[in-house]
Amino acid sequence: MNTRFIVVAGGVISGVGKGVTTASLGKILQEYGYQVTLIKIDPYINYDAGTLRPTEHGEVWVTQDGGEIDQDLGTYERFINIDIPKKNNITTGQIYKAVIDRERMGQYLGQTVQFIPHILDEIKHRILQAAADAEIAIIELGGTVGDYENTPFLFALKALEREIGAERVAYCLVTYLPIPDHTKEMKTKPTQQAIRLMGQEGVWPDFIICRAKQLLDEARKKKIECSASVSTDHIICAPDIEVIYQMPLLFEEQLLGQKILRHFKLPRKKEPNWQRWQEQVDAIKKPQRKVKIAIVGKYLEHGDYNITDSYISIYQALIHAGSHENIGFDIEWINATQFEQHPHEIESLSRFDGIIVPGGFGAVGVEGKIAAINYARIHQIPFLGLCYGLQLAIVEFARNMCDLSGAHTTEVDTTTCHPVVTLLPLQQQLLHDRSYGGTMRLGAYKAVLEPTSHVAKLYMRQGTATYEDGRLVITERHRNRYEVNPDYLLLLQKQGLLFSGFYKREDGTDLVEFIELEHHPFFIATQAHPEFSSRFEQAHPLFVGFAQACVQQQVSHIPINKPLVDQQAAYFAQMTL
Repeated sequence: MNTRFIVVAGGVISGVGKGVTTASLGKILQEYGYQVTLIKIDPYINYDAGTLRPTEHGEVWVTQDGGEIDQDLGTYERFINIDIPKKNNITTGQIYKAVIDRERMGQYLGQTVQFIPHILDEIKHRILQAAADAEIAIIELGGTVGDYENTPFLFALKALEREIGAERVAYCLVTYLPIPDHTKEMKTKPTQQAIRLMGQEGVWPDFIICRAKQLLDEARKKKIECSASVSTDHIICAPDIEVIYQMPLLFEEQLLGQKILRHFKLPRKKEPNWQRWQEQVDAIKKPQRKVKIAIVGKYLEHGDYNITDSYISIYQALIHAGSHENIGFDIEWINATQFEQHPHEIESLSRFDGIIVPGGFGAVGVEGKIAAINYARIHQIPFLGLCYGLQLAIVEFARNMCDLSGAHTTEVDTTTCHPVVTLLPLQQQLLHDRSYGGTMRLGAYKAVLEPTSHVAKLYMRQGTATYEDGRLVITERHRNRYEVNPDYLLLLQKQGLLFSGFYKREDGTDLVEFIELEHHPFFIATQAHPEFSSRFEQAHPLFVGFAQACVQQQVSHIPINKPLVDQQAAYFAQMTL
């Protein structure tokens, strides 16, 4: 296949919007009828994102085939609505490891292994492999032009261009134009410097995407045209926008899709239809009603700044559900540790129509999260637990409904007398061997649902559950090491906890995938990460159900019954001892 390649690089600063630009280009070209794939190059030496700290690098995205990837692949999938495999994320660590492994196995037959040609050949090989089935492959190069780490990849891309022909490659520079407060004037000089740095690698942009607080005027476009030798027709405005899903629409207003096809001498295969996309964007901007959501997590602080990119997929899944249900979400991010340091502040959760406890690792904030789950259960507030959120919901229920004092997860307390969440033998061995990277339960796993459960009804309503051998089955992505201890299932079940879905391992062990409470407006938790399956055009059933429950909570204001309040008061009195 004569694949065309679009290389998206960034200038001036990181975080300028290369990921959204790449995803938007993919969506636009899909709408013109082309088979598209998106590739992310990360210049860091880590093999993948699995061991990176979320507050430093953002969320770790999990692919369907079990890759732990940069969060930009999540943005891609949410826009173009296809599963992207882990091979579409290329890191410096992967490149050098592959070359060194080959050298160790003697596959170079005694050659001196060098940067040229071996490293460059490996980069080109991986790009071509990821792009093999696509008509157009869009490659986002992480970092900014001028970074030392980017040099090998730009060099390799230029070599690839020479091999396949310049007519099959387009370079797109995403750059930032600041407006300093003291001058109130948009400055093009940083963009000119980015163009110059790109040119030092033998690469000149065919398109320039100009990020700024507002639209560019013709004077600025002319300045950039002079420094880049790019016609103003290929200088595209990307002003700050309210909703990221507006970006393809904004680009299409400037005919970017047609200009790219003209560059490649490709015809339109079909006429784009943006009506439904526009309706959903409008629903996000002007929803019929709003609900207040608390997300109680821990990956929120990095230095003096609050970083919510650690939970970006949850935020986007809520946006998707809201756009389908015409509901807006007023989200408050709450650090769980504040409920540990100031237990009385748990009462602040009464202001919310719904509570989410997301995934995570380690002991920090655990008791605060458990307190939030307890509050949601007792006060009948819609609750959605994700991964660690399910495990801590098990701990809370075991302590307070099953009289298992001291019940805990062995991730936090290895000596607990009631290990209701624990490591299974395989994971115990991996941790003993200090084998952390890529060794969790990762990627897509099937769950068999209890047909009469609330969870099953939500999936069936959205049409995402299927029958296999007479059983109702769904598939979700995972990233977990600890599991609900099978020894406690019967006791938990007797006290009213419904296990609404299981994954059956090859050794016959049933692993808990979903739990729920029957007499509660919405109390559902999953061992999976359903936020990774949510798309702009296909909202996830659990988030849709949660959104609907939050609206109902706001409308009904269900009265709190006295025994439950007394139970919670006793719980927090014990917590402060």
